[in-house]
Amino acid sequence: MRILIVEDDQFHAVFLQDSIAEALPEVTETIHATDGVEGEAAERESDFDGVVMDLQMERRNGIDTARTIWARHPRMRILFWSNYADEAYFRGISRIVPEEGTYGYLLKTTSRDRLKLALRAVLLEGQVVVDQQIHRLQHRAAVPGEALSESEYAVLIDLALGLQDRLIADHQGMSLRTVQNRLLALYEKLGVGERSFGDGVNKRVRAVSRAMTTRILNAETLEAAQKNFDQWWARQAGR
Repeated sequence: MRILIVEDDQFHAVFLQDSIAEALPEVTETIHATDGVEGEAAERESDFDGVVMDLQMERRNGIDTARTIWARHPRMRILFWSNYADEAYFRGISRIVPEEGTYGYLLKTTSRDRLKLALRAVLLEGQVVVDQQIHRLQHRAAVPGEALSESEYAVLIDLALGLQDRLIADHQGMSLRTVQNRLLALYEKLGVGERSFGDGVNKRVRAVSRAMTTRILNAETLEAAQKNFDQWWARQAGR
């Protein structure tokens, strides 16, 4: 059994190697890649049975790296190990995990014993394991009226990119009226409706600020969204 570790912090990488050795005596080799770029290269060059991966890395983040790996090997078992319980990361993972894929999501503050249990559960037994804080995000997302729907979240991202309503409609394939309805819904859910602040606040700016401070959005999500939008815009210009 061979495991790939993708982690840019050397201390955490050593900690993971030691934990894997203790939790999984079945492992014959552990390879360490220092970021997503190296991780993708290592995965292309060799066969692995599972991956343990950080989410926030300099050159290429864990979500983009996992997307590439799952595109090649949809049954790959990946345990994400992160400092952050961002809703943006949770939504990013939920969008890319293939139907036959297995994943886990643990915070780096979890105990070593909990980490070792998760390593066996995800990498050996093929179970889905999530940290309690992530589980609360999943629960909130499943309760109507509490979390942003996928279409509301897509409009929020475009709002954060600075797009006006008509361009959001074109980008998302929605009518202008639908975009405006989604904006009203996300304003209410983010607590920036007129009843909260009156007319003295720019609700578009306030909504983005609220989403960033509550980690519904984060910088990496917006960076990836900007790249995707730039590609879409180039296609439109080339028509």
